[in-house]
Amino acid sequence: MDLDKFVDSHGPQETAEAFELESSKLLDIALDGSVMGKAGSMIGYTGDISFERKSSGGLKGMLKKKVSGEGGVMMRAEGNGHLYLADAGKEVQILELDADDEISVNGNDVLAFEESVNWDIKMMNSIAGASSGGLFNVYLKGPGHIAITTHGNPLVVPTPVRTDPHATVAWSANVSPSANRDLNIKSFLGRSSGETFQLEFAGQDGFVILQPYEEINRLC
Repeated sequence: MDLDKFVDSHGPQETAEAFELESSKLLDIALDGSVMGKAGSMIGYTGDISFERKSSGGLKGMLKKKVSGEGGVMMRAEGNGHLYLADAGKEVQILELDADDEISVNGNDVLAFEESVNWDIKMMNSIAGASSGGLFNVYLKGPGHIAITTHGNPLVVPTPVRTDPHATVAWSANVSPSANRDLNIKSFLGRSSGETFQLEFAGQDGFVILQPYEEINRLC
């Protein structure tokens, strides 16, 4: 491919959407105002955009820092232009939340959301003290667009269901997980395994978003 063709074929695709995918792994935000994004996810931007790390003091501030580990505080981008975000080559999923929609997302998997979306960090008391991820999650309530990331194409499973916490990305806010340990699996495998600890979603009429990858180093 000659240089001109390469430039043309890989250039940004302009649409009327605020959140759009330039590829399955790259989010393009047409910014005219402000948006919240995962700190460290910016790979480039055009126009006049300023960035500010966002966290609050006290316990809530500590929890927000806990969500994505060191440097993982959310950033606020403000201005006019195009903001390009990506996260470790993970697939980007764009969701539009209505005013009554609420979703709980593993903090490491939140890429961006519009400032019209209310957000909070909540401790999952039902599984406090468990050895795997899911202890701290980001609750996002519409209206507005959000972008989350997954390793590979996600699977959305209706509840009730039990899941591996390392593969659990998000769930509808009308269900909540509890810890479940299956010692029979450990005995069957003859060694300690992540599958011995599971998240149990016993509620009805909810859903859980899973990824085809066990992200062992969950940071929440």
